[in-house]
Amino acid sequence: MREGTLLLARRGPRRVAYPGLWSFPGGHVEEGETLDEALVRELREEIGIHPMQYSLLRSFRDPNSGADDPVCYHMYAVTSWSGGQPTLCGDEHSELAWFAPWVAMALPDLALEEYRLLIAELFRQ
Repeated sequence: MREGTLLLARRGPRRVAYPGLWSFPGGHVEEGETLDEALVRELREEIGIHPMQYSLLRSFRDPNSGADDPVCYHMYAVTSWSGGQPTLCGDEHSELAWFAPWVAMALPDLALEEYRLLIAELFRQ
C-alpha cells in the first residue's frame, strides 16, 4: 500500500491458476518456511522489494480449489519496504499497477471476488 493506493499484479498468461487476471504479488509457502519468511521471499522474487512494515490481514480458502488440494491465501498489508520501487521480476506477472481502492474493487478481471471485500475492509479503516 502506498499513499491510499494498492499494488496489484496481472498474472502471466501462461499461469495455470487465474491467467491474465489481477491479483496480489505473493506465492506458496515452502516446506519449513514461516508465513513471514514466505512473504519476504516471494516479494523479493516477484517484485524486488523487502517488506519492512507489514501486517497479516486475514486468511481465506480459495473457493475454486478442491477438497483434496485446498489452497489457503494469507493476505498481508505491506506499508513500508526497502529495495526501491516494486518492479516486475521473472515471468509470473505481466504487469504491475497502483490502483485507488474503488478502482481496484471495480476491476472486472480480479482473480477472486474475495479481493473486493478485502480491499473494502482495508480502506474503510
